[in-house]
Amino acid sequence: MHRYAESAHANAYGCTFAAERIIPVTAPPALGSRVSLRYRSGAAEHTDVIGHLEAVVPSWRIRTKSDGIIDVDPADIVSAREISYKPVRTSEIRALEQAAALAWPGVEQQWLDGWLLRAGHGVTSRANSAVPLDVSADLRALPGIVDWYRSRGLAPWLALPERLLAVRTPGVKQTRVLVADGSTGAPAGEVTLAAAPDADWLAVHQRDVPPDVLCSVVDGDVVFASVPGVAVGRGAVTTAPDGTRWLGIAAVRVAPEFRRQGYARQVCAALRAWGAEQGAARVYVQVLSDNDGANSLYASMGFQLHHQGRYVEAGELLPPTI
Repeated sequence: MHRYAESAHANAYGCTFAAERIIPVTAPPALGSRVSLRYRSGAAEHTDVIGHLEAVVPSWRIRTKSDGIIDVDPADIVSAREISYKPVRTSEIRALEQAAALAWPGVEQQWLDGWLLRAGHGVTSRANSAVPLDVSADLRALPGIVDWYRSRGLAPWLALPERLLAVRTPGVKQTRVLVADGSTGAPAGEVTLAAAPDADWLAVHQRDVPPDVLCSVVDGDVVFASVPGVAVGRGAVTTAPDGTRWLGIAAVRVAPEFRRQGYARQVCAALRAWGAEQGAARVYVQVLSDNDGANSLYASMGFQLHHQGRYVEAGELLPPTI
C-alpha cells in the first residue's frame, strides 16, 4: 500500500489541512487513465511523472507528453493516483460543482458565506450537504452550517470537491465526477420521457428517495427516462456560472433480471439527446469510486475523470468543546 506525501498546516480551529489528501493506493487506476506517479530512481532520489497509463504488467508503462514512454518497476513506485483526463482549472471545478448542486438541490436551499446549504429530508448525501461554491467560502462558516442542519434534525455534512478547500480529513463516499461531450445523434431503443417519476419509474428505481427530492431543480429543467418495467434514469440541465449548459445524469438503475442487456446505455442515450435539445453542451455523472460497474459503464460511453470529491461531517472539523 502506497501513500503520497503532503504538506500540512493548521487553521484557526486547530484542525490540520493540506494541499492534498493522503489516499492509499491499493490497485492501479484503469488503463488509459491519466496518472501522477512518484517512483524511486536512485538510492535517495524520487522522480515524478504525469502521463497516461498504458500497462501495469510486467511494469507500469506511462506515456508522457514530453518524454514519450516511461517504464517503472512496480517495486519502485512510491505513490500513484488518478488525476483529471486533462489539466483542469480550479475555477472549472467550481463552475461544474455549482451546476451539479443546482441540479440536485434537495427541497430547501440557503446560501451562507459562500456555501450552498441543501436539505432534502435527510435522503441522499447530495441533497443534504453544504458545498463551498464561492471563492469566499472557508471554514469560518462551519458553526453556522452545523446550526442550520441540526435545527432541521440533520447531520451537518460537507460535500468537498477536490481543490476547493484544503481539508485533510479523509471523509467518506469518495466520488468521481466524470464528463463527456453532449449528444450529437438520436437515441436508439424504446425510452419514454416524463416530467415526473410515475409509479412504474419509482418501482424500478427501488430507492427510498421522495418524489419532491427527485423533481427538485434550481434554475433548470429535469426529466425522467424509462424503459417501462426495465430501466430508469434522471436528467437535469442547469447552467454553470461560466455559461456552460450541463446535463447531469443520475438515478440510473436497471431491474436485476434485465442487466447487461444495454438498457442503461439506452436510458443514458435518451437523456443525452434530451439534454442536447435543452442546449446542454456537456454531460457529467457523479459516481462512487468503488462502484466498479458504473465506472466501467460510463468509461465505455466516453466519460472521463474531471475531478474527485468526498463528504466530511462538519462536526469533525470544529474545535473540541471544553
